[in-house]
Amino acid sequence: MITFLKNFYRAKKFGQPIVVVSGLPRSGTSMTMKMLEAGGMTLFTDNIREADEDNPKGYYEFERVKNLHKEKDRSWLGDARGKVIKIISELLMELPDAYFYKLIFMDRHLDEVIASQNKMLIRRGEPVGDDNERMKALFEKHLRVVKSWLDRQSNFDVIRLNYKEVIDNPFDHAERIRNFLGTGLDVKQMAGVVDEKLYRNRR
Repeated sequence: MITFLKNFYRAKKFGQPIVVVSGLPRSGTSMTMKMLEAGGMTLFTDNIREADEDNPKGYYEFERVKNLHKEKDRSWLGDARGKVIKIISELLMELPDAYFYKLIFMDRHLDEVIASQNKMLIRRGEPVGDDNERMKALFEKHLRVVKSWLDRQSNFDVIRLNYKEVIDNPFDHAERIRNFLGTGLDVKQMAGVVDEKLYRNRR
């Protein structure tokens, strides 16, 4: 009953929620976006960043998200109500409190995240840091700060998914997402787009 009243209040105050997929870069956010698209949700993307070797099935990004920390007018986010938008964890705290967010937060073992990020940089001819342990410590601190902040936000509902667990058991996690969002998503279609072959950086 409490949950129903809370959701009713939020719906009256904020309108439809904005579904946000977030996490560190290379944590499985693009895979989750593809699952939601397959399940029947509308994605809030602009397709400016095209698929490549690092993300052969697409990035599912909206370019303007990258400037959330610079823009004062973020009213464009209102157009994302009822849709799905991808926002990296670093920018979550820039989201205005004028909206209600259903957040799917992707976790992945940090050794795998760093390995994947390093391979992407190498393919692009960009410099790669040589202190992975320092990078890991920075990521751990960042995630603690973000998750502590999320715990204090009344306009966020959060579900956390582990990338490897989704790969290993996509159907059950597709059901978790459907139940969290409270929509009639096609769980079978969602599970069907999870491609284990793209899990290329394992511990």
